[in-house]
Amino acid sequence: MAILNFRMAAAGFALATLMLSTIIPAQAQTVDPAAVQTLQRSLDYLASLKQFSVRTQNTVEEVLDLGQKVQLDSANILMIKRPNKLLAKRHGDIIDQSFSYDGKTLSLYNASHNYFASVPAPDNIEAMLDYARESLGIIAPASDLVYTNAFPLMMEHVWSAIIVGKAAIGGVTTDHLVFSRPDVDFQIWVPETGAPLPLKYVVTDKLHFAHPSTTVVMSDWNVDPNLTDSVFNFQPPQNATETDFLRLDASSASAQ
Repeated sequence: MAILNFRMAAAGFALATLMLSTIIPAQAQTVDPAAVQTLQRSLDYLASLKQFSVRTQNTVEEVLDLGQKVQLDSANILMIKRPNKLLAKRHGDIIDQSFSYDGKTLSLYNASHNYFASVPAPDNIEAMLDYARESLGIIAPASDLVYTNAFPLMMEHVWSAIIVGKAAIGGVTTDHLVFSRPDVDFQIWVPETGAPLPLKYVVTDKLHFAHPSTTVVMSDWNVDPNLTDSVFNFQPPQNATETDFLRLDASSASAQ
């Protein structure tokens, strides 16, 4: 039975590969200017927004010790007020937390355990996200899309860019774009008409043997939410326990 299932799966894979080959253009290893222009139109539009909010459904693939991939899901809301305000709330399988940045301080609150950590942060969103990633090990899915210089950053070392075709995301017709770099493949779905706000974003890590992916599906975009500064000010709940971030630079230094 196992052999039969394997053969059926192999046949199905071959059929899917054949079908996919009829969709993806033959020049898949070239950079299609139309794909690049669509990506730039979307990212430049996002960068031009002074503030916005969006809901996302995130699926992150984690690889277990034996190589199995496990998908972890979370529902999220992101609010941004440029140049230096950000609030992200995540609730999912193993996470229930908020991530607040008011231009001076970065705070992370874990509702499940009622503890929080705060640390001084750089004075703009881009520098704060770099600091969070490089020093604290905090990586927010799709955070690269909110950089004001997202387009040149994401296009670095891109060797392939194609438009796969049309796809319906949340009932909206989109252009499905695929880009390849030596380290990652990323896909983005941009509405065919109207505001070019991305509706889906997938990043696949090609440096990991299992090629895990992170998928973000976006909805309920609001490009004029009238956010006040108080929205981003973190006030720890009563009886919350304060702790410290585990700094990557400190842990690295202690290991040497």
